[in-house]
Amino acid sequence: MTAARRFSSRDLALVAVFVGVMAALGLVPAFYPFGEAVPITAQSMGVMLAGAVIGAKRGALAMVVFLVLVAVGLPLLSGGRGGLGVFATPSVGFLIGFPVAAFVVGLLTERGGPAYDVTRGFGANVVGGIAVLYVFGILGIMAVAEVDLTAAVTSVAVFVPGDLAKAAVAAVVARGVHAGYPGLLTGRRRRDRKQPTAV
Repeated sequence: MTAARRFSSRDLALVAVFVGVMAALGLVPAFYPFGEAVPITAQSMGVMLAGAVIGAKRGALAMVVFLVLVAVGLPLLSGGRGGLGVFATPSVGFLIGFPVAAFVVGLLTERGGPAYDVTRGFGANVVGGIAVLYVFGILGIMAVAEVDLTAAVTSVAVFVPGDLAKAAVAAVVARGVHAGYPGLLTGRRRRDRKQPTAV
């Protein structure tokens, strides 16, 4: 089965939309707290939204396409950054983790039932968009900055409050999108079809 057959034109359009969302969030200036090498950006919320709104596979694909565009030189990251050089910075782990984080958020969201619940959605965002992403981020900091685990974990601790706020905002936004456009998540559509009809 080819990629074209796995993804419909609607799927690809949704992927393109979230590539655009990530690019738009990149216009928000990056903030380097206390001189840290890894900036605080709005784009981690885009990762959460991709998984929460369009699901695991499409959300992950959107992040892959976004990273390819960054790699070829488009200045889509916060602060107008782009090119292969960004993958040699301490932020590399977070960048590589974008598709995985979006996939995990989407997978947990798809398993949450036919109606999007903000509390469950927040939990999915925290697990995928924070915990999973931080694992990649910490490993990247350790590899590039050549610091130990304790120093890497300490360096990302400043991100936690802001990322929890992003997870909450992303859950509220996703709830609104799903209320207005039901059936966006493939996993839910399949489960709904399997539900017995009333007689």
